Amino acid sequence: MRTSEEYEMQERQLVSIDCAIFGYHEGELKLLLFHREKEPMIGHWSLVGGWVNGNESVDDAAQRVLQRITGLNHIFMEQVSVFSDPQRDSGGRVISVLFYSLIVLNEQTMALSNEFNAQWCSVNDLPQLIFDHNQMVDQALAKLQQKASYSLIGRELLPQNFTITQLRSLYDSIFNRTFDPGNFRKKVLSLGVLQRLDTKDNSESRKGAYYYCFNNNIIPELSGNIIKL
Repeated sequence: MRTSEEYEMQERQLVSIDCAIFGYHEGELKLLLFHREKEPMIGHWSLVGGWVNGNESVDDAAQRVLQRITGLNHIFMEQVSVFSDPQRDSGGRVISVLFYSLIVLNEQTMALSNEFNAQWCSVNDLPQLIFDHNQMVDQALAKLQQKASYSLIGRELLPQNFTITQLRSLYDSIFNRTFDPGNFRKKVLSLGVLQRLDTKDNSESRKGAYYYCFNNNIIPELSGNIIKL
């Protein structure tokens, strides 16, 4: 058991959270970045982040930062990793807990991000980021791909009603590859988590494509092989 003297002798270290916020817009998976407003590396591109206050957990801190930046509550969020290299931050000793989150891009979220001098950038064309943030993005994207490989995603990134083609385009952007339309359709429909609607999108073909939505009454088991990594 640690004594009070040992606690007093222990060096205090700063703890922060960083958030890789992914959005999907016009067929591209995008990441929210902003220009750093303070030294060190003022003016350089950075992930969204903030300090962990003394009265909150790292999860609470991440939710607070995400709500402030996006204006949304109860955002999908998952912890990725802890970055603790003593030299990772040129401003001092900072341990950072990385989260990733998924949000639907709309006029509200895009307008609010503009207030913070933030910008949505394609994950395939990212600038150089501060410190180890490029490494953070790589790990967050790998975590997202892992989730998408065993659990059908789209609920957080697509409109409420969508076509199978739109869902496949999302998966194409996440994995940066082109999936076979027939095989993809067969696989996702076999999961039994999508509900076909009576309305069609007539822009995809003369015949039209049915809209689908997620069936909220079904909690699917992890299939383990939606996508083979």
